[in-house]
Amino acid sequence: MLYKLRNTVKHYDWGSPDYIPRLLGLDNRGGEPWAELWMGVHPGGPSRVLWGKEEILLSGLIAENPALYLGGEAAERFGGLPFLFKLLAAGKPLSIQAHPNLEQAREGFERENRAGLAPGAPDRNYRDPNHKPEIVCAITPFTALCGFREPGEIEDLFRAVLGSAPRRLLDSLGPLEEALAIPAPKEALRSFLAALFALPKAAAGELGAFLMDSKGAEAPAGSAARTAGSWAARFAALYPGDPSVIAPLYLNLVTLEPGEAIFLPAGVLHAYMEGFAVELMANSDNVLRGGLTGKHMDIPELMRVLDFSPGKPRILTADPLSGRYAAPCLEFSLRTLRGGDGIRRREQGPSIIVVTEGAPRLSSGETLPGGNSIFVPSGNTASLEGDFTAFAASIPAAAPAAP
Repeated sequence: MLYKLRNTVKHYDWGSPDYIPRLLGLDNRGGEPWAELWMGVHPGGPSRVLWGKEEILLSGLIAENPALYLGGEAAERFGGLPFLFKLLAAGKPLSIQAHPNLEQAREGFERENRAGLAPGAPDRNYRDPNHKPEIVCAITPFTALCGFREPGEIEDLFRAVLGSAPRRLLDSLGPLEEALAIPAPKEALRSFLAALFALPKAAAGELGAFLMDSKGAEAPAGSAARTAGSWAARFAALYPGDPSVIAPLYLNLVTLEPGEAIFLPAGVLHAYMEGFAVELMANSDNVLRGGLTGKHMDIPELMRVLDFSPGKPRILTADPLSGRYAAPCLEFSLRTLRGGDGIRRREQGPSIIVVTEGAPRLSSGETLPGGNSIFVPSGNTASLEGDFTAFAASIPAAAPAAP
Protein backbone atom coordinates (compact mmCIF):
# COMPACT_ATOMS: atom_id res chain seq x y z
CA MET A 1 0.00 0.00 0.00
CA LEU A 2 1.17 3.51 -0.84
CA TYR A 3 0.36 6.60 1.21
CA LYS A 4 -0.13 10.04 -0.31
CA LEU A 5 1.39 12.73 1.90
CA ARG A 6 0.03 16.08 3.01
CA ASN A 7 3.11 18.15 3.73
CA THR A 8 4.09 21.26 5.67
CA VAL A 9 5.19 24.43 3.86
CA LYS A 10 7.61 26.90 5.47
CA HIS A 11 7.16 30.55 4.53
CA TYR A 12 10.59 31.93 5.47
CA ASP A 13 11.34 35.42 4.18
CA TRP A 14 14.14 34.17 1.88
CA GLY A 15 11.72 31.93 0.00
CA SER A 16 10.62 32.35 -3.60
CA PRO A 17 6.98 33.28 -4.27
CA ASP A 18 7.00 31.24 -7.48
CA TYR A 19 8.71 27.84 -7.54
CA ILE A 20 6.65 25.76 -5.10
CA PRO A 21 3.20 27.30 -5.83
CA ARG A 22 3.82 26.91 -9.58
CA LEU A 23 4.80 23.26 -9.17
CA LEU A 24 1.67 22.63 -7.09
CA GLY A 25 -0.52 24.51 -9.58
CA LEU A 26 -1.52 27.10 -6.96
CA ASP A 27 -2.13 30.84 -7.31
CA ASN A 28 0.12 32.95 -5.11
CA ARG A 29 -1.12 36.39 -6.08
CA GLY A 30 -0.18 37.80 -2.69
CA GLY A 31 3.47 37.06 -3.36
CA GLU A 32 4.02 35.22 -0.06
CA PRO A 33 7.42 33.51 0.08
CA TRP A 34 7.25 29.70 -0.15
CA ALA A 35 10.67 28.61 1.08
CA GLU A 36 10.50 24.88 1.87
CA LEU A 37 8.11 21.95 1.62
CA TRP A 38 8.98 19.32 4.26
CA MET A 39 8.37 15.60 3.73
CA GLY A 40 9.00 13.31 6.69
CA VAL A 41 8.43 12.96 10.39
CA HIS A 42 10.41 15.86 11.89
CA PRO A 43 8.20 17.53 14.54
CA GLY A 44 9.07 20.93 13.08
CA GLY A 45 7.04 20.12 9.95
CA PRO A 46 5.55 16.62 10.01
CA SER A 47 3.80 14.99 7.06
CA ARG A 48 0.34 13.43 7.37
CA VAL A 49 -1.29 10.46 5.64
CA LEU A 50 -4.86 9.40 5.07
CA TRP A 51 -5.79 6.58 7.48
CA GLY A 52 -9.31 5.37 6.83
CA LYS A 53 -11.40 8.51 6.92
CA GLU A 54 -8.90 10.42 9.06
CA GLU A 55 -5.50 12.01 8.63
CA ILE A 56 -2.74 10.91 10.98
CA LEU A 57 0.91 11.82 11.32
CA LEU A 58 3.29 9.78 9.19
CA SER A 59 5.35 9.33 12.35
CA GLY A 60 2.29 7.85 14.07
CA LEU A 61 1.71 5.42 11.22
CA ILE A 62 5.32 4.22 11.34
CA ALA A 63 5.26 3.97 15.16
CA GLU A 64 2.38 1.48 14.94
CA ASN A 65 4.77 -1.09 13.45
CA PRO A 66 8.26 0.22 12.57
CA ALA A 67 9.46 -3.14 11.22
CA LEU A 68 6.48 -3.32 8.86
CA TYR A 69 6.85 0.19 7.47
CA LEU A 70 10.65 0.59 7.53
CA GLY A 71 11.89 -2.99 7.41
CA GLY A 72 13.38 -4.89 10.32
CA GLU A 73 16.99 -3.74 9.95
CA ALA A 74 16.12 -0.03 9.56
CA ALA A 75 13.59 -0.18 12.40
CA GLU A 76 16.17 -1.70 14.72
CA ARG A 77 18.87 0.78 13.73
CA PHE A 78 16.83 4.00 13.66
CA GLY A 79 13.49 3.38 15.36
CA GLY A 80 11.77 5.78 12.96
CA LEU A 81 12.21 7.41 9.56
CA PRO A 82 15.84 8.68 9.68
CA PHE A 83 15.72 11.33 6.95
CA LEU A 84 14.02 14.63 6.17
CA PHE A 85 13.22 15.40 2.52
CA LYS A 86 12.53 18.92 1.23
CA LEU A 87 11.76 21.04 -1.77
CA LEU A 88 13.86 24.20 -1.28
CA ALA A 89 13.04 27.42 -3.15
CA ALA A 90 15.51 30.27 -2.58
CA GLY A 91 14.43 33.70 -3.79
CA LYS A 92 17.29 35.35 -1.91
CA PRO A 93 20.25 34.06 0.08
CA LEU A 94 19.84 31.86 3.13
CA SER A 95 22.03 32.38 6.17
CA ILE A 96 25.66 31.24 6.12
CA GLN A 97 25.64 28.07 8.21
CA ALA A 98 27.14 24.75 9.17
CA HIS A 99 25.82 21.62 10.88
CA PRO A 100 27.33 19.57 13.72
CA ASN A 101 28.51 15.98 13.58
CA LEU A 102 26.68 13.33 15.61
CA GLU A 103 28.88 13.61 18.70
CA GLN A 104 28.68 17.41 18.71
CA ALA A 105 24.90 17.34 18.27
CA ARG A 106 24.34 14.93 21.15
CA GLU A 107 26.63 16.86 23.47
CA GLY A 108 25.15 20.24 22.50
CA PHE A 109 21.56 19.04 22.84
CA GLU A 110 22.19 17.65 26.33
CA ARG A 111 24.08 20.80 27.34
CA GLU A 112 21.24 23.10 26.30
CA ASN A 113 18.69 20.84 27.99
CA ARG A 114 20.66 21.08 31.24
CA ALA A 115 20.71 24.86 30.83
CA GLY A 116 16.89 24.84 30.71
CA LEU A 117 16.50 26.18 27.18
CA ALA A 118 13.02 25.50 25.82
CA PRO A 119 12.88 23.30 22.68
CA GLY A 120 11.71 26.22 20.55
CA ALA A 121 13.82 28.94 22.19
CA PRO A 122 15.19 31.37 19.56
CA ASP A 123 18.66 31.26 21.15
CA ARG A 124 18.87 27.47 21.01
CA ASN A 125 21.52 25.92 18.73
CA TYR A 126 20.58 22.25 19.09
CA ARG A 127 16.92 21.36 18.59
CA ASP A 128 17.59 17.61 18.48
CA PRO A 129 20.49 15.21 19.21
CA ASN A 130 21.13 14.31 15.57
CA HIS A 131 23.68 15.28 12.96
CA LYS A 132 22.64 16.80 9.64
CA PRO A 133 24.66 15.69 6.62
CA GLU A 134 22.75 16.69 3.50
CA ILE A 135 22.64 16.49 -0.27
CA VAL A 136 21.08 19.16 -2.48
CA CYS A 137 20.16 18.50 -6.12
CA ALA A 138 19.17 21.27 -8.53
CA ILE A 139 15.77 21.36 -10.22
CA THR A 140 16.57 24.74 -11.81
CA PRO A 141 20.03 26.35 -12.01
CA PHE A 142 20.99 26.64 -8.33
CA THR A 143 23.71 28.84 -6.83
CA ALA A 144 25.45 28.17 -3.52
CA LEU A 145 28.51 29.03 -1.47
CA CYS A 146 30.19 25.91 -0.16
CA GLY A 147 33.48 25.29 1.64
CA PHE A 148 36.49 27.56 2.12
CA ARG A 149 38.60 28.76 -0.77
CA GLU A 150 42.35 28.31 -0.54
CA PRO A 151 43.97 31.19 1.43
CA GLY A 152 45.95 32.30 -1.62
CA GLU A 153 42.79 32.50 -3.71
CA ILE A 154 41.11 34.60 -1.00
CA GLU A 155 44.10 36.97 -1.02
CA ASP A 156 43.82 37.37 -4.80
CA LEU A 157 40.10 38.13 -4.57
CA PHE A 158 40.70 40.62 -1.77
CA ARG A 159 43.15 42.53 -3.92
CA ALA A 160 40.88 42.44 -6.98
CA VAL A 161 37.64 43.40 -5.20
CA LEU A 162 38.81 45.54 -2.28
CA GLY A 163 42.16 46.87 -3.52
CA SER A 164 40.78 50.36 -4.27
CA ALA A 165 38.98 50.71 -0.94
CA PRO A 166 39.80 53.75 1.24
CA ARG A 167 43.00 53.44 3.28
CA ARG A 168 41.07 53.48 6.56
CA LEU A 169 39.01 50.47 5.49
CA LEU A 170 42.08 48.61 4.22
CA ASP A 171 43.78 49.20 7.56
CA SER A 172 40.74 47.73 9.35
CA LEU A 173 40.94 44.66 7.11
CA GLY A 174 44.65 44.24 7.82
CA PRO A 175 44.16 41.47 10.46
CA LEU A 176 42.24 39.41 7.89
CA GLU A 177 45.07 39.61 5.37
CA GLU A 178 47.65 38.87 8.06
CA ALA A 179 45.72 35.73 8.98
CA LEU A 180 45.78 34.53 5.37
CA ALA A 181 49.58 34.69 5.40
CA ILE A 182 49.82 31.96 8.07
CA PRO A 183 51.55 28.98 6.36
CA ALA A 184 49.15 26.27 7.63
CA PRO A 185 45.91 26.62 5.56
CA LYS A 186 43.50 25.42 8.26
CA GLU A 187 45.00 27.73 10.87
CA ALA A 188 45.02 30.59 8.36
CA LEU A 189 41.31 30.14 7.66
CA ARG A 190 40.44 29.78 11.34
CA SER A 191 42.31 33.00 12.17
CA PHE A 192 40.80 34.75 9.13
CA LEU A 193 37.24 33.95 10.16
CA ALA A 194 37.90 34.94 13.79
CA ALA A 195 39.28 38.29 12.58
CA LEU A 196 36.26 38.79 10.31
CA PHE A 197 33.82 38.24 13.17
CA ALA A 198 35.88 40.65 15.31
CA LEU A 199 35.75 43.43 12.69
CA PRO A 200 34.58 46.68 14.34
CA LYS A 201 31.00 47.65 13.57
CA ALA A 202 32.00 50.89 11.87
CA ALA A 203 34.44 49.05 9.60
CA ALA A 204 31.80 46.47 8.70
CA GLY A 205 29.42 49.26 7.71
CA GLU A 206 32.11 50.95 5.64
CA LEU A 207 32.92 47.64 3.96
CA GLY A 208 29.31 47.13 2.92
CA ALA A 209 29.00 50.68 1.61
CA PHE A 210 32.15 50.29 -0.49
CA LEU A 211 30.91 47.02 -1.98
CA MET A 212 27.55 48.54 -2.92
CA ASP A 213 29.31 51.45 -4.62
CA SER A 214 31.93 49.41 -6.47
CA LYS A 215 30.07 46.12 -7.14
CA GLY A 216 33.47 44.61 -7.92
CA ALA A 217 33.58 46.70 -11.11
CA GLU A 218 37.36 47.11 -10.99
CA ALA A 219 37.74 43.40 -11.77
CA PRO A 220 37.57 42.28 -15.42
CA ALA A 221 34.10 41.47 -16.71
CA GLY A 222 33.34 37.75 -16.48
CA SER A 223 36.17 37.12 -14.01
CA ALA A 224 35.79 35.24 -10.73
CA ALA A 225 36.52 38.49 -8.90
CA ARG A 226 33.76 40.38 -10.75
CA THR A 227 31.25 37.63 -9.96
CA ALA A 228 32.30 37.43 -6.30
CA GLY A 229 32.21 41.22 -5.96
CA SER A 230 28.75 41.41 -7.51
CA TRP A 231 27.38 38.84 -5.08
CA ALA A 232 29.07 40.59 -2.15
CA ALA A 233 27.43 43.87 -3.20
CA ARG A 234 24.04 42.15 -3.30
CA PHE A 235 24.62 40.75 0.19
CA ALA A 236 25.66 44.19 1.46
CA ALA A 237 22.38 45.68 0.24
CA LEU A 238 20.40 42.95 2.01
CA TYR A 239 22.41 42.84 5.25
CA PRO A 240 24.03 46.24 5.90
CA GLY A 241 26.67 46.16 8.61
CA ASP A 242 27.22 42.39 8.43
CA PRO A 243 30.91 41.60 7.83
CA SER A 244 29.94 38.23 6.30
CA VAL A 245 28.79 40.02 3.15
CA ILE A 246 32.28 39.21 1.78
CA ALA A 247 31.48 35.47 1.98
CA PRO A 248 31.75 35.12 -1.83
CA LEU A 249 35.43 36.05 -1.45
CA TYR A 250 36.24 33.31 1.09
CA LEU A 251 33.76 30.54 0.19
CA ASN A 252 33.59 28.64 -3.11
CA LEU A 253 30.90 29.84 -5.48
CA VAL A 254 29.08 26.87 -7.06
CA THR A 255 26.33 26.86 -9.69
CA LEU A 256 24.53 23.56 -10.20
CA GLU A 257 22.73 22.80 -13.43
CA PRO A 258 19.47 20.81 -13.21
CA GLY A 259 20.24 17.26 -12.11
CA GLU A 260 23.59 18.15 -10.53
CA ALA A 261 24.10 17.81 -6.78
CA ILE A 262 26.56 18.44 -3.95
CA PHE A 263 26.92 16.54 -0.69
CA LEU A 264 27.63 18.51 2.51
CA PRO A 265 29.11 16.65 5.48
CA ALA A 266 29.22 18.08 9.00
CA GLY A 267 31.26 21.21 9.61
CA VAL A 268 31.22 22.63 6.06
CA LEU A 269 30.36 26.34 5.97
CA HIS A 270 27.82 27.05 3.24
CA ALA A 271 24.91 29.18 2.06
CA TYR A 272 22.28 28.52 -0.58
CA MET A 273 21.69 31.65 -2.62
CA GLU A 274 19.26 31.26 -5.48
CA GLY A 275 17.21 28.59 -7.25
CA PHE A 276 14.97 25.55 -6.77
CA ALA A 277 16.22 22.18 -5.55
CA VAL A 278 15.45 19.01 -3.64
CA GLU A 279 17.31 18.67 -0.35
CA LEU A 280 17.73 15.45 1.60
CA MET A 281 19.27 15.22 5.04
CA ALA A 282 19.38 13.26 8.25
CA ASN A 283 16.28 13.95 10.33
CA SER A 284 17.57 17.07 12.08
CA ASP A 285 17.09 20.83 12.25
CA ASN A 286 20.40 21.74 13.92
CA VAL A 287 21.83 24.90 12.35
CA LEU A 288 24.76 27.05 13.49
CA ARG A 289 24.69 30.38 11.65
CA GLY A 290 27.58 32.61 10.65
CA GLY A 291 26.03 35.64 8.95
CA LEU A 292 23.42 36.96 6.49
CA THR A 293 20.63 36.50 9.01
CA GLY A 294 18.60 38.22 11.69
CA LYS A 295 18.34 34.94 13.60
CA HIS A 296 20.41 33.76 16.54
CA MET A 297 24.16 33.35 15.97
CA ASP A 298 26.53 31.66 18.40
CA ILE A 299 29.93 32.39 16.87
CA PRO A 300 32.06 30.51 19.45
CA GLU A 301 29.94 27.37 18.95
CA LEU A 302 30.10 27.76 15.17
CA MET A 303 33.89 28.06 15.31
CA ARG A 304 34.01 24.92 17.45
CA VAL A 305 32.15 22.72 14.93
CA LEU A 306 33.61 24.09 11.69
CA ASP A 307 35.96 22.15 9.46
CA PHE A 308 38.54 24.70 8.29
CA SER A 309 39.96 22.52 5.53
CA PRO A 310 39.91 24.39 2.20
CA GLY A 311 38.44 22.66 -0.81
CA LYS A 312 35.77 22.77 -3.48
CA PRO A 313 32.76 20.43 -3.29
CA ARG A 314 32.57 17.63 -5.82
CA ILE A 315 29.69 18.01 -8.31
CA LEU A 316 27.63 14.81 -8.32
CA THR A 317 25.49 13.40 -11.11
CA ALA A 318 23.07 10.51 -10.99
CA ASP A 319 24.36 7.06 -11.88
CA PRO A 320 23.06 6.48 -15.45
CA LEU A 321 21.71 3.03 -14.59
CA SER A 322 20.33 3.35 -11.05
CA GLY A 323 19.66 7.10 -10.96
CA ARG A 324 21.35 7.19 -7.56
CA TYR A 325 23.59 9.95 -6.21
CA ALA A 326 26.63 8.90 -4.19
CA ALA A 327 26.38 10.05 -0.56
CA PRO A 328 28.26 8.43 2.36
CA CYS A 329 25.31 8.27 4.76
CA LEU A 330 23.53 5.50 6.64
CA GLU A 331 20.35 7.57 6.96
CA PHE A 332 19.49 8.42 3.36
CA SER A 333 20.03 7.86 -0.33
CA LEU A 334 18.78 10.08 -3.17
CA ARG A 335 17.66 8.74 -6.53
CA THR A 336 16.17 10.41 -9.59
CA LEU A 337 13.33 8.72 -11.50
CA ARG A 338 12.53 9.68 -15.08
CA GLY A 339 9.82 8.33 -17.34
CA GLY A 340 8.99 8.58 -21.01
CA ASP A 341 7.10 6.82 -23.77
CA GLY A 342 6.66 3.21 -22.77
CA ILE A 343 8.90 3.57 -19.70
CA ARG A 344 7.73 2.39 -16.30
CA ARG A 345 9.94 3.20 -13.30
CA ARG A 346 9.83 1.37 -9.97
CA GLU A 347 11.00 2.38 -6.50
CA GLN A 348 11.20 -0.05 -3.59
CA GLY A 349 10.29 1.12 -0.08
CA PRO A 350 10.82 2.43 2.47
CA SER A 351 11.01 5.70 0.58
CA ILE A 352 9.35 9.02 -0.15
CA ILE A 353 8.86 10.02 -3.78
CA VAL A 354 8.14 13.60 -4.90
CA VAL A 355 7.24 14.58 -8.47
CA THR A 356 9.02 17.63 -9.88
CA GLU A 357 7.81 17.48 -13.49
CA GLY A 358 4.82 15.85 -15.17
CA ALA A 359 2.12 13.72 -13.54
CA PRO A 360 2.97 10.00 -13.57
CA ARG A 361 0.31 7.31 -13.25
CA LEU A 362 0.49 4.91 -10.35
CA SER A 363 -0.48 1.25 -10.70
CA SER A 364 -3.80 2.16 -9.03
CA GLY A 365 -4.59 4.39 -12.02
CA GLU A 366 -4.28 7.53 -9.91
CA THR A 367 -2.00 10.32 -11.16
CA LEU A 368 0.55 12.08 -9.00
CA PRO A 369 0.80 15.75 -10.07
CA GLY A 370 3.88 17.90 -9.65
CA GLY A 371 4.77 18.76 -6.06
CA ASN A 372 2.83 15.79 -4.69
CA SER A 373 4.54 12.97 -2.84
CA ILE A 374 3.95 9.45 -1.54
CA PHE A 375 5.39 7.27 1.20
CA VAL A 376 6.26 3.75 0.04
CA PRO A 377 6.50 1.30 3.00
CA SER A 378 9.13 -1.44 3.14
CA GLY A 379 8.25 -4.43 0.96
CA ASN A 380 6.07 -2.29 -1.31
CA THR A 381 6.91 -1.03 -4.80
CA ALA A 382 5.78 2.20 -6.41
CA SER A 383 5.31 1.86 -10.14
CA LEU A 384 5.23 5.16 -12.06
CA GLU A 385 4.40 5.46 -15.74
CA GLY A 386 4.37 8.42 -18.12
CA ASP A 387 6.58 11.36 -19.00
CA PHE A 388 7.82 12.73 -15.67
CA THR A 389 10.72 13.53 -13.36
CA ALA A 390 10.65 12.55 -9.69
CA PHE A 391 13.09 12.17 -6.82
CA ALA A 392 13.07 9.34 -4.32
CA ALA A 393 14.51 9.48 -0.81
CA SER A 394 15.19 6.09 0.73
CA ILE A 395 17.18 4.28 3.41
CA PRO A 396 20.34 2.68 1.97
CA ALA A 397 20.11 -1.10 1.85
CA ALA A 398 23.89 -1.51 2.07
CA ALA A 399 26.98 0.46 3.01
CA PRO A 400 26.70 4.02 1.62
CA ALA A 401 28.73 4.98 -1.43
CA ALA A 402 31.59 7.44 -1.19
CA PRO A 403 30.92 10.76 -2.94
